[in-house]
Amino acid sequence: MSLRLDLLRHGETERGGGFRGSLDDALTASGWAQMRAALDGRPRWDALISSPLRRCAAFAEALAEREALPLHLEPGLSELHFGDWEGRSAAELMETDREALGRFWADPYAFTPPRGETLVAFAARVTGALEGLRTRFPGQRLLVITHGGVMRLLLAQARGLPREHLLQVEVAHAAMHRLVCSADGAWREG
Repeated sequence: MSLRLDLLRHGETERGGGFRGSLDDALTASGWAQMRAALDGRPRWDALISSPLRRCAAFAEALAEREALPLHLEPGLSELHFGDWEGRSAAELMETDREALGRFWADPYAFTPPRGETLVAFAARVTGALEGLRTRFPGQRLLVITHGGVMRLLLAQARGLPREHLLQVEVAHAAMHRLVCSADGAWREG
């Protein structure tokens, strides 16, 4: 019995791009519209799963109410914590911390932003959350509203990419990708 996840990244946030991490930004009106548009014509789900950060959870709560679906907030699907880089843009870091930013882009597993969450810990947290979904919701169709980093990680794993290619996985605001877990526990894009 397979589990199907439709992964939806949150839309544009009030404070814009950069390393948002655990900052709890709200969506802009455009961000709400991006997410509504991403769902046009999509099939119905059995339940909604969301990161507890409001850029995901506020939309999930509104959708759950509108569609009369159960909603489960899953802290394990929160974004990577960027430590001292939280709230800063790549352009700003190029001015103040160019070498460190380059090392992070080259291999985020080998370099952690100062006082940030390691990619190993992040991957274990996200993978653990996915395993929990697999055991709690066998055979169901779930909409998972989460973050770019979470989606990059899951897509890179499903595609069998080397870890150094993690940041090459493109995930735009309000992008949707499907993952399917087969009976043997393997995830694939589908």
